Amino acid sequence: MKPRILVVEDEAKLRRVINLHLSAEGWEVDEASTAEEALAKLSQAGVVLTDLKLPGMSGIELLARAREKNARAPVILMTAFGTIENAVEAMKLGAADFILKPFSPDHLSTILNKSLEVLSLREENTRLRDELGQRYRADQIVAGAPRMKEALDAAFRVAGARSNVLLCGESGVGKDLFARLIHHQSPRREKPFVKINCAAIPENLLESELFGYEKGAFTGASLAKPGKFEQADTGTVFLDEIGDVPLSIQVKLLRVIQEREFERLGSNKTRQVDVRVVAATNVDLRKALEQGTFREDLYYRLNVFPITIPPLRDRKQDIPELAERFLKRVSREQGAAVTGIAPEALSRLVAWQWPGNVRELENVIERSVVLAEGTVLQPEDILLDAERVPNSTATADSSFLPDGFTLEQYEGHLIREALRRTNGNKSQAARLLGLTRNALRYRLTQMGLEA
Repeated sequence: MKPRILVVEDEAKLRRVINLHLSAEGWEVDEASTAEEALAKLSQAGVVLTDLKLPGMSGIELLARAREKNARAPVILMTAFGTIENAVEAMKLGAADFILKPFSPDHLSTILNKSLEVLSLREENTRLRDELGQRYRADQIVAGAPRMKEALDAAFRVAGARSNVLLCGESGVGKDLFARLIHHQSPRREKPFVKINCAAIPENLLESELFGYEKGAFTGASLAKPGKFEQADTGTVFLDEIGDVPLSIQVKLLRVIQEREFERLGSNKTRQVDVRVVAATNVDLRKALEQGTFREDLYYRLNVFPITIPPLRDRKQDIPELAERFLKRVSREQGAAVTGIAPEALSRLVAWQWPGNVRELENVIERSVVLAEGTVLQPEDILLDAERVPNSTATADSSFLPDGFTLEQYEGHLIREALRRTNGNKSQAARLLGLTRNALRYRLTQMGLEA
């Protein structure tokens, strides 16, 4: 069913013709001969169709009041050719469209149907924003443990500020969730949230991904492309795994964070951008400073408001609630009949050390729900990662260490062995060793093995 439309027109005959046509097309129609009369009916209107020139308050003034009182209702202006410039100006002020007099009934229907699409998109966007807002409320995050409560409280305190935030913690603790919570609880919540996984983008592509490029900047650049910072303008940029950013890119990141300006690859034009930066790392950036793999000035620009998210092994009292939430979600998504977790199975989950943190717990619950034969998860349904992958790197990485080595020799042996196992792939070797690629390169340089 079509929404109610408010027709504001001082000519009674035209107003009547429009009413008859729209009623025949299934609209519920309210009428007003002045803007003042229309104001009393705005709250009931789904769409407003108003003449630009009205006795007393003008259609432009009515548009402004409509935006204040009922911002979701599209406003369409009717105007004669002589006032088309006013109509264009009204579009800049928030009008959905305008239609020139005289107009045919079919043309009016086309304009109004277009406004319905706009209204539908606005309602969908509002619904999605509301859902996101609900998802990132405090009570939607499990934080029973004291350290987790402190981290969550800090996130809510800083959300309303403009300050940059540095999220610290192991992989899988929920840094992405915290970054989105900070954005959705901030004044920028209706603006873009752009995530950049710095570790996943090859070094030679990272600059163009961050800052964009112009046509012809390099082979294959057939069209200009805005970078992530441009896409996030007025919103939030989330720099995940910031510790993996090469030093050459760190200089440019420092500039855009400090000066709020940059140039696209292949361009001399300086562009301005207004973004809030939330960065995340699973490595100790202070050690990276000592090793010379991370710039000190960039570190202090990012570390304005640090938040450390504790690993799951340090907040075991949260495991039962987390497990129950994951179980409900997975069962709903999989269409499974699993409705609960037996106490013995829950004890098994609490006893585990969770090297993969919350992400690992979520995966274990999903795997267990898929494999379970009953409606309640039993201890035998809980298949933990170390049991699923024999001789996994979580327990086997130290198995090749010989006796009698000094600490320096141990490190050199570990690095050589990791490179041998990965056929010289530095990124894979770094992951095997629990290092960033830059940290591994630093160690190789110290050992004289960088080449």
